[in-house]
Amino acid sequence: MADAISVRGLTKFYGGGLKGIVAAVDNISFSVAEGEVFGFIGPNGAGKTTTIKILLGLLFPSAGEAEVLGKPAGDIETKRRISYLPESPYFYEHMTGAEVIDFYCRLFRMNAGLRKTKTTELLKRVGLASDGDRTLRQYSKGMLQRIGIAQALINDPDLLFLDEPTSGLDPIAHKDITELIASLGKQGKTVFLSSHQLGDVETVCDRVAIINRGKIVKIGTLDDLLHAGRTVVTLARPGDGLVEKLKSLAERVSSDGELVRFYVESEDKVHSLLEAARGKATLVSVVPQRQTLEDLFVEIVREVGK
Repeated sequence: MADAISVRGLTKFYGGGLKGIVAAVDNISFSVAEGEVFGFIGPNGAGKTTTIKILLGLLFPSAGEAEVLGKPAGDIETKRRISYLPESPYFYEHMTGAEVIDFYCRLFRMNAGLRKTKTTELLKRVGLASDGDRTLRQYSKGMLQRIGIAQALINDPDLLFLDEPTSGLDPIAHKDITELIASLGKQGKTVFLSSHQLGDVETVCDRVAIINRGKIVKIGTLDDLLHAGRTVVTLARPGDGLVEKLKSLAERVSSDGELVRFYVESEDKVHSLLEAARGKATLVSVVPQRQTLEDLFVEIVREVGK
């Protein structure tokens, strides 16, 4: 399968004044396969937006190379095949939803018949079929995000860049837009998703890259990145002496009446804890807990920040 995005040694420097030169993006390399939903996450100031702007051709790199759909980033013909939804899209509030879609269809030189068909199709696709005649000043934030996605789909792009598409939405709008993003991947579209909503990334993305301080610190599938995590061993009525003895095997211990829970990091320590507790307490449960993307993200950012 060909790569929709290929980045090699990409670097972008800013500054040069009193604060000196800062590498917003520092020698990063990665690729995104065609048809992949790719998550690009990191804390504020990590280099996400700079990377996206380079891929869109809005910024030039200081060093390195970036290719989009087989052409250098910024290639004019390639721009016809991509779309971008920024975090806070702006539209003219006096226009109706249908007028917004029609306006952008005109930029693609579509005739009147095609514009009408496309407007109807896209409003229905994003759940605004009954709201196309309302002005945007009457739209909620979730509805504005929907119209933004509809606008981004006008040219039936092969590659979409989505920056915080679910930020600040109510639960229903959040769920609908997440499902829409997942459906784009199933249709074979390539989606480059930048988001702080790590649950969304974990739900819809095939692979994820974590960038921090301009460098990619982790990249891979979720199965590759997320290990089994800790195991929670729950014992009933362990004596005080036993709890003290077992504490050294656990990362954390909590109690709830007669129940004591031991949060254990490794499989070897689980076996050691169970062996030490045999015949001295009642075993209630042994529950493995899978690490979440949020767990991994926090762990990486804190480690790099030390």
